[in-house]
Amino acid sequence: MPKYFDTHSHVHFKQYDEDRDEVLDRMREKNVWTIAVGTSFETSKSAVALAGSERDVVRGATIGIHPTDTNEHFNDFTWELDSQVVGVGECGLDFYRGSREALYSKQKENFEAQIDFAVKHDLPLMLHIRPSQGTEDAHIDALEILKSFQKMYGEKVRGNTHFFTGSAKIAKQYIDIGFTIAFPGVITFAKETQEAVKEVPLGMILSETDSPYASPVPYRGQRNEPSYVAEVVHKIAEIKNMDTEEVQKTLVQNGMRVFGIKA
Repeated sequence: MPKYFDTHSHVHFKQYDEDRDEVLDRMREKNVWTIAVGTSFETSKSAVALAGSERDVVRGATIGIHPTDTNEHFNDFTWELDSQVVGVGECGLDFYRGSREALYSKQKENFEAQIDFAVKHDLPLMLHIRPSQGTEDAHIDALEILKSFQKMYGEKVRGNTHFFTGSAKIAKQYIDIGFTIAFPGVITFAKETQEAVKEVPLGMILSETDSPYASPVPYRGQRNEPSYVAEVVHKIAEIKNMDTEEVQKTLVQNGMRVFGIKA
């Protein structure tokens, strides 16, 4: 069993091409697992390849189409399910850099295609939901879509809400439909996100880095990496005023449960 589980990273991205072996070695030293997350057809393939070659620390991969990082359509590709695939995504809705009216239709189409695929193959979703600034519009829309699919498919529609920075109220709505909440490094400095950490039950929390982005304190401004997930876990324990070792063990177990990963 690992000491820490970074349930969402992109260590297969080009930002690690020059020193990926060293990054993976630091994960081994700190006993950290990660899931390599796809954002396009090509990065999904590279995520699966890395999970296959570095299985001791990269304990699985997700395949999917990010709502804004690519113009690809999910159904334009043949997605082969390798044994390393533990989830679908990251997928969802992102209105942060454009109007909802301009983005919703295409993003919804891709999101629903990935939900269908996940249900068909009995895999959890890795959600990417980012609202317009000052709103919770993408969360409200995503929850509506997820609930509509749950009416058809029940608990087969399941998964995790990645990089959550929303309100405690919105977090509860995801929890109510069975989705876990993954907190990233921003909780080490963003007070508003810390409020959500306080309210979410420990059994519904995952830890992540979203490497190479959004490094936690004390690494802000530097490239992030999975071994830094330790800072996220320690901050969760501090915010919830809980024993750090108990939090470590629970978050590892939560990640393994959600993504069906064995020790």
